[in-house]
Amino acid sequence: YKTWLCWTPWCAPIKVKHGDVRCRTPRGEHHKNGYEVMSPEVVCMANKRWSANYACSEIRCPKQNMPANGGYKCSGGSYFNSRCEFFCAPGFTLKGQRITTCQYTKMWSSGAPTCVDIEPPKIKCPTIKDKWAEPRKLTARVSWDTPEGMDTADGILTDVELKGRPPKSEFPEGLHKMSYTVFDRAGNKGTCRFTVRVRVRRCSPLFPPDNGYMKCDSDKDNYGASCEFKCTGGFDLTGSVARVCQYGLTWSGSDTICTPMNINVGVRSAAALLDQFYEKRRLLIISMTNLQPAQCGLDLRHVTVIEIVGTYPAQIGRIRHRLLTPGLALQLRLLLRIPQRSFQMVLMDKEGMDKQRYPFPVTAAELFTTIDTFPQRKEEMVLQQEAGQSCSS
Repeated sequence: YKTWLCWTPWCAPIKVKHGDVRCRTPRGEHHKNGYEVMSPEVVCMANKRWSANYACSEIRCPKQNMPANGGYKCSGGSYFNSRCEFFCAPGFTLKGQRITTCQYTKMWSSGAPTCVDIEPPKIKCPTIKDKWAEPRKLTARVSWDTPEGMDTADGILTDVELKGRPPKSEFPEGLHKMSYTVFDRAGNKGTCRFTVRVRVRRCSPLFPPDNGYMKCDSDKDNYGASCEFKCTGGFDLTGSVARVCQYGLTWSGSDTICTPMNINVGVRSAAALLDQFYEKRRLLIISMTNLQPAQCGLDLRHVTVIEIVGTYPAQIGRIRHRLLTPGLALQLRLLLRIPQRSFQMVLMDKEGMDKQRYPFPVTAAELFTTIDTFPQRKEEMVLQQEAGQSCSS
């Protein structure tokens, strides 16, 4: 309240808009609610003028600051009892009091709120169907369009992260969990997840035949994989030499079987006899029985022993328990140029090549060492090791 002092009737009467005046001694004051007197007191001076301007002005609060990414509406501007309501742009959330009122103290009832972005951006991941690997492969090339994220506040994304292999990559067989994460300027992040599954068509597994070997490419049983079969020396292969896993998940060809080699000793020539062993067995022709070979080691190295003993016409030839005719034994001695009187041992490889001649007796260990240096023997040793075949002899 403000006080108006009235000392003499010399000054003009005071009329105050939006207020009342009372002149008395002691001084008195009065004004309407929501207004304030501009001067605390005025005095009627000797010049018949009042000592100061007099009026009642409305009470006014400081103007509100416009919040970033938002605004406000007031019922009465910044004047007393004005009610201001704040709002935020789409995607932003109001932090603070939503409504404030101008008070008699010229202060707002609460501080100005702010608009903050707390809503995470949105992103939708692709939906990918299962992919099948191509023939002879265990992977599949998978492609998709990179998804676009959306920020509900200012529409600005700062980064997009992919967890997993990028599109157009080769994915191996199995289920792969993937995700995309997007970030906005406020540090909020949104994540979506999807999966990529790669399948491989597979046939039922094949196994090597008894007394034989199997070598497969790719992953052994996947679509397009092929398997080749071989029999150990002394066995003949029947059925399919190679089989392929087909689209319908069945193997081409027929079952592979290794049957014991049937040696025909009734042939008429030594050449016909030797042809039966071509690419199947190595031959060790001995003219005397001084060598006592270890049978297990010979079988492991695919060696067949042919003994030629005596002098024609009493000459005897033998392949284990099968006897050769004297004439066939003589042809064999002549073909291989094995002398009659001195000890001779001839070692032949699977191609029928004369690899080594021994004019003197040798031990089985020395013989095996020589055979193990043959080029084909190295591959055989690998296959035998994989199959667990060994010999203590």
